[in-house]
Amino acid sequence: MICACLSSENLDSSAESLSPSWVLAKRLHCGYTPSMKTAISLPDDVFLAAERQAKRMRKSRSQLYAEALTEYLVRHAPDEVTEAMNRVVEQLGEPKPDPFLTASARRVFERAEW
Repeated sequence: MICACLSSENLDSSAESLSPSWVLAKRLHCGYTPSMKTAISLPDDVFLAAERQAKRMRKSRSQLYAEALTEYLVRHAPDEVTEAMNRVVEQLGEPKPDPFLTASARRVFERAEW
């Protein structure tokens, strides 16, 4: 069994603090400070590849695993990204159409074969 130390500052069980985007934000702003340990089992080839990658990147194995897991969680939470983007669009309001863009798009569509 391989042990990886995963950092999560101020972790609680609220949905927001467990969301991948919250974890990524914390990791980007807080640095890497181990505060939670977890044991994971890895196939030997994955472990050895991770060891080589950590050495190449001059990072600890724990930091490599924490960053990899964070990236995985963010990539597999597209609904959260969409919801965050929707909130920003709501705050900014509906953009007014650009007349130049509208005319250009119309010309392109008129010339396109359907």
